[in-house]
Amino acid sequence: LFIKGTRLRAELIADEMEWGEPDNPVTAEEIAAYRNLPVEAVREAIAYCESNPPEIEEDHRRDREHMQELGVIDAEGNYLRGTLPYPYPERPSEK
Repeated sequence: LFIKGTRLRAELIADEMEWGEPDNPVTAEEIAAYRNLPVEAVREAIAYCESNPPEIEEDHRRDREHMQELGVIDAEGNYLRGTLPYPYPERPSEK
């Protein structure tokens, strides 16, 4: 799920709480300032993720299936060396 009006997943915001050090944790206010979001939206995203909703696991499952279909990861979730879902685009100097 995304923060309303953005393309930011709530999970991304919650993960940013781990950027700090144990003795100097990142605060919701710092994330809000960094992302130019209301502090309440950051707190809501964090609380949502901490509630461990089934929708997040479902998102992960769909992402894994998609990456397997593209040949990027195997059935155990290991990345396959040298595989990409699409070729790198050509650089202008290579055309």
